[in-house]
Amino acid sequence: MEDLDTIVAAAIKKGADYCDVRFVVNREEDIRVRGRDPEKVSSKIDQGYGVRVLMKGAWGFAAGQDPEQTAARAVKVARGSVLAKKEDVKLSDLTPYTDSWKAPIKKDPFSVPMEEKLSLLLDCGKTLIEHEDVKVAQATMRIRSQEKWFLSSEGATIHQDTTFCGAGISATVVKGGDMQKRSYPTSFDGNFSQQGYEFVEALSLYDHCEETAREAIQLVDAEPCPSGTMDIVLDSSQLALQVHESCGHPTELDRVLGFEASYAGTSFLTQEKLGHYTYGSPSVTIVADSTTPGGLGTFGYDDEGVKACRTVLVDKGIFSGYLTSRETAYQMGEKSNGAMRATDFNFMPIIRMTNINLMPGDYAFEELLEDIQEGIYMQTNRSWSIDDRRINFQFGCEIGYKITDGELTDMVKNPSYTALTPEFWGACDAVSKDWQLWGVPNCGKGEPSQTMFVGHGAAPARFRNMKTGVG
Repeated sequence: MEDLDTIVAAAIKKGADYCDVRFVVNREEDIRVRGRDPEKVSSKIDQGYGVRVLMKGAWGFAAGQDPEQTAARAVKVARGSVLAKKEDVKLSDLTPYTDSWKAPIKKDPFSVPMEEKLSLLLDCGKTLIEHEDVKVAQATMRIRSQEKWFLSSEGATIHQDTTFCGAGISATVVKGGDMQKRSYPTSFDGNFSQQGYEFVEALSLYDHCEETAREAIQLVDAEPCPSGTMDIVLDSSQLALQVHESCGHPTELDRVLGFEASYAGTSFLTQEKLGHYTYGSPSVTIVADSTTPGGLGTFGYDDEGVKACRTVLVDKGIFSGYLTSRETAYQMGEKSNGAMRATDFNFMPIIRMTNINLMPGDYAFEELLEDIQEGIYMQTNRSWSIDDRRINFQFGCEIGYKITDGELTDMVKNPSYTALTPEFWGACDAVSKDWQLWGVPNCGKGEPSQTMFVGHGAAPARFRNMKTGVG
């Protein structure tokens, strides 16, 4: 903290009106197996200072290893920004905290021998590839910790320590000119949680190898998803991505205000809609909650020193809130709800999702199916496409099952659905009580691009009269 004090004092002495500094230590392991062979085994550590200053209404940011030089560069950048600013940056009020926060873990994943972790993945890869038609078998594991010290000229002094890990497997089958893939526990390297190695153990990857390979093989011979208009039920992992793309991103206030446009687009949830726009049906309530236990978007404080909290984004179908920073919240006449985060010390914080959760309903899964005469149950995301404003989309899943007279029947391949965001959520008439939290460690945003870790809780849900099997 002495170095951080030195940086803040130096920045203020050089003319900054405000300064905050983060010292961040990141540690990461990435293990990947392809078939019977290791594909990647990496371990890395980085650390450094990230300094943000506000001078005459303009931001300056610099990152590096030397405290004094980094502070001086941040002030220099701010002086240059003053010449180019269009209007003064102003920050909403903040209570400065002195605190420490640590994510609870039972088994430190970095203490588990690399040989043990690699052996688990190799066993999975060998078992998957032993099936004749499986051409590509993958098993992956990723572990990350981040220790961070934050100090500001307003008096905040915060220390945080977070750890997350996760893993997954997949089997790709090529046969008869067709290719199908099946993943567990979900696609894109599996599921992740802000827990210790006990989370990886609980996934029981090896025990799911046979089922994963078998379903991939069966998909090749399954009939295609029927095209038409029908009721669909989506599993919780698919809905997690749906929430991410069609609620999480469009409620980021920097997108709405035009600060984030060229890389990730803007948003259809513009300011005049707040508080009365019908985003979905009364069954749909979506919250941003940076206090959700185990979530990848869980923390004690964001990178402006704002305390973690819960914000309702959609309240029984009505659009009711944004993800904000101190700067954007000021423009709304509000206080920040703590969504400002940076991937590492060498990035300036921007508005990022925390844990964006679709709240559970009262239905058992079987009740979602009961009154569907003809429909499709879809699981595990395979592909997605959505426009810059986050309103027109198409999603594809790995596997589907026909719903006939309230029962799951034949498997179908390449299930997909398309809709407009408000029409889609407006067609949701039932949400299950079988809620699950999913971790997404690869959310991209910003220029230069930052890859952030976020969480999404969801339960299976039913949607009426959706267009399926298109594209």
